[in-house]
Amino acid sequence: MKKTRKKRMCIYGITLCLFLLMNPGFLAEAADTPVIRAGDSGASPEGVQQDRRTISGKVTDQQGQPLPGVTIVVRGTMSGVITGADGSYTVPDVPNDATLVFSFVGMKTQELPVAGKTRLDVVLTEATIGLEEVVAVGYGTQKKLELTSAVSSVKSDDFVKGSSTDAAQLIKGQVAGVSIINPDANPTSTSQIVLRGVTTLAAETQPLILIDGIPGSLTDVAPEDIESVDILKDGSAAAIYGTRGTNGVVLITTNKARLQTAAIVEWSSYMAIQSITKSLRFMNASEYRELVAQNKPGAIDYGSDTDWIDEIFRTPVSHTHNVSMKGGNAQTSYIMNVNYKSLQGLMLKSDNEVFNARMEANHTMFDGKLKINGNIMGYDQKYFSGGDGYSWRGDVYRNALIYNPTDPVKDEGGNWTEHPDMNNYANPASLIRETAGEIRVTNFKPFGSVSILPLDGLTLKALASHDIYNKTAGYAESFDHINSIKNSRTGFASRGTTRTVDDLLEITGNYIRSFGNHNVNFLAGYSFQKYLYEFYWMNNYDFSSGQYTWNNLSDGAALAKGNAGMDSNKSSSKLVSYFGRANYNYRNKYLFMASIRYEGSSKFGKDHKWGAFPAVSAGWNIINEPFLENWKPMVSALKIRGGFGITGTAPSDSYSSLSRLATGTKYQYNGEWTSTVYPSSNANPDLKWEKKEEINLGLEIGIFDDRLTANVDFYKRTTRDLLWDYMVATPPYLYSTVLANAGKMENQGLELGIAASPVQGPGLNWKTAVNFSTNKNKVVSLSSDQYHLSGGYFDTGSTDEPIQSTTHRVEEGKKIGNFYGYKTVDIDDDGYWIIEGADGNPKPIAEQEPEDKKILGNGLPKYYLNWNNTINYKRFDLNVTMRGAFAFQILNMTKMFYAVPVSLTRGNVMQSTYGKVYGKTPLNDFQELQYVSYFIEDGDYWKIDNITIGYTFNLKNRPVNHLRVYVSGSNMFTVTGYSGIDPEVNSVGLYPGNDDRDRYPSTRTYTFGFSVKF
Repeated sequence: MKKTRKKRMCIYGITLCLFLLMNPGFLAEAADTPVIRAGDSGASPEGVQQDRRTISGKVTDQQGQPLPGVTIVVRGTMSGVITGADGSYTVPDVPNDATLVFSFVGMKTQELPVAGKTRLDVVLTEATIGLEEVVAVGYGTQKKLELTSAVSSVKSDDFVKGSSTDAAQLIKGQVAGVSIINPDANPTSTSQIVLRGVTTLAAETQPLILIDGIPGSLTDVAPEDIESVDILKDGSAAAIYGTRGTNGVVLITTNKARLQTAAIVEWSSYMAIQSITKSLRFMNASEYRELVAQNKPGAIDYGSDTDWIDEIFRTPVSHTHNVSMKGGNAQTSYIMNVNYKSLQGLMLKSDNEVFNARMEANHTMFDGKLKINGNIMGYDQKYFSGGDGYSWRGDVYRNALIYNPTDPVKDEGGNWTEHPDMNNYANPASLIRETAGEIRVTNFKPFGSVSILPLDGLTLKALASHDIYNKTAGYAESFDHINSIKNSRTGFASRGTTRTVDDLLEITGNYIRSFGNHNVNFLAGYSFQKYLYEFYWMNNYDFSSGQYTWNNLSDGAALAKGNAGMDSNKSSSKLVSYFGRANYNYRNKYLFMASIRYEGSSKFGKDHKWGAFPAVSAGWNIINEPFLENWKPMVSALKIRGGFGITGTAPSDSYSSLSRLATGTKYQYNGEWTSTVYPSSNANPDLKWEKKEEINLGLEIGIFDDRLTANVDFYKRTTRDLLWDYMVATPPYLYSTVLANAGKMENQGLELGIAASPVQGPGLNWKTAVNFSTNKNKVVSLSSDQYHLSGGYFDTGSTDEPIQSTTHRVEEGKKIGNFYGYKTVDIDDDGYWIIEGADGNPKPIAEQEPEDKKILGNGLPKYYLNWNNTINYKRFDLNVTMRGAFAFQILNMTKMFYAVPVSLTRGNVMQSTYGKVYGKTPLNDFQELQYVSYFIEDGDYWKIDNITIGYTFNLKNRPVNHLRVYVSGSNMFTVTGYSGIDPEVNSVGLYPGNDDRDRYPSTRTYTFGFSVKF
């Protein structure tokens, strides 16, 4: 106790000096207005107006010990005092509408309004930094000090600032080993998350998303309503989730209201404007006419001058508003958050309107022995349906690029100019304006929990949720739509609905106990999850009127002729689990964790319904060893850890292990129409989960009270029993393929994160963080003793018509993502490609053979680098995030299709089309389209991804006690050698790196916003 008091008195002296240095006017004011310290009379001077008063009180820590040296300042002024040795204080002449700010080294700053009071007693809590930080883990929380697995946590203060449409964008570039990609600017798109490489061939690749412990998606909760995002990266951390955790787990924690919280209302809004990051240069009308003058094949002058991009583009303006209300007393706390987004895309009609709402209430009874939590969360979404059942048709932008610039938008009769004799060629303005479509999504998710504390340290908890998702899509084409013209029909319309219900029940028991220097934490639980999927879709055409769009489908003549489309299906699955975990630590030095999940799924074969997923990890806090005692002033943290865990992946389809029948074409038999029935899958009783084994080794270091921290992780993942559709003989099988487990894949990599606070001062603070990661992938095998893949490879990815070629090869001994095709090495004098043959010698492309194809690059980045900076200067704040990806290639499909002269017969071409190839001559006018290496480019890039500048006003009066305004720019600058729209392209699946020619363009976003607290 004496040592603690001496330490506090020392801090008191240091704090007093710092206070005087940061407030030079404080001593000057003392000449006229004496500073009253704790222990003085505190009497109000005579003549003080009725709206001013003297405030006194006492400041203590969480253990009730007085805190000397706490600075109390009237916000917005130089007036203040410092608590005495007993923690008491008195501040005279304080306005009734003022706010007192209590600050102390190592404690969280508190701001309390006077609001008519004359006494304010304050309890300051410790600021949780470094290894004391609490992070979310599976079914609970842990101090970072106690972690033995690879878990990364990002708090709201470190979120990427500016406009965010989903939760993943908040942590973009913040976590080593987690790549977050936004391949286009479609306002309905969601982020792609790639965590530690590709580990599967046919199963789901995105991580498990849990929102307050309940399964969800990145868009289920508004980004403005998120408090923290924690990511379980390695197998030992994720194994507690079994088959759902193999791609990692993202734990989203929403904003919470604590007990004894004053009522707070927060309002934030922002407006965002977008512009295209890069315009692809196609021939304008005058340049196109030069080709006509040269008699280039396919060039036709229709006499107009049209900028087709202008016909479909706009300057999109989006706005978002978020209101949060929370508060609490000794027994009950509540929070209600409502969020509205109106998002516009670059292209006409590409809108997205979303309303999110969440309400949460917590209540404790019987001296905290019973805790009840209730939540209602959901959203309502409406957006344009540009296609039959999907959000946007990419051929609108493609046609705007390639439509003849000398064609008028409409002819003299007011009709759209169309060329129905050409494939995949349509007036882009007509495609938008002659299409009607709307998709409505409603999600309703009530959930809650009841916790009982029957014994000291024991918590029993039951959690249940009921997640209902409804999606209704309507789509219609007018009588003047290009499809109506081509197919000689009067209109087309469709209607479809998707409904899912996800029910979850989890019962857990958690026991925490300390026995001297021994600390234990035991978790046991049961989980039951049932998933239901329903879908129907129908269409009709040849309507008598186009006014009803999809709301009068029975009017179409195609139904009576038997030509209307119709489809519906229903499926369900169940997942039952028993799980347990034990944590032990001795003096916070030696840490141990072991867990197991025993899980059964209805998706597996009858002989493999159940599987076990164990995990074990250990850690050593070396900093707590006696031999490092003398190093503690400099070294604040030093820990090594290692873990091993097994997770699994279930098939995507609910009935893949069963023999199924399907109905086909109808035929007439005895005057009646009868459907044909045929096998659609083979039974496989041995179908089981993919099994991913992962080893992770980590090191954590903190220096100078964690002003400099570093963490390093090395991992190796081995996925066994890969799921794939294998060709089988018929007979004995009824169907030509069977889904089975056979292959093996490996991933290994290194992750490094460094964070520092180089500058910490009263007026200026700078925090910087760098993280780096690398991944190496290898397909070890694709066959087993029972199932074989001919040749040890398969080809995937597609160039689409008219090339009609695959783009990638997945092969034993090679990496996922390899481009596979013909390697060009030159061009002949006539402008035809020369490729490298199988023997390594050049040959004309006309003599190509399948054996000449070879690996042309890889679409998965090998290295990722991110650098984030936050600078605070007085009331200004600046946040800059930068990130990059390196050592990968991109197939530029737009260039492959439209930088070749022969494409002039199919519309417009790029300005570079007639440039010299390999410095020799342009491609021949009749060189057919080919998928060759010339169109594969290096994709390395470095982005200044986000720049945000904000200012927080010094407000003295209620009801507004906080106001911050900011401006932000996203996707600001990109340094790259890639010639396409944006090098940030698709990185998931088996054919990464394909820059689709139908891609929605990438944008730069400028945001202005503010946040207010009442």
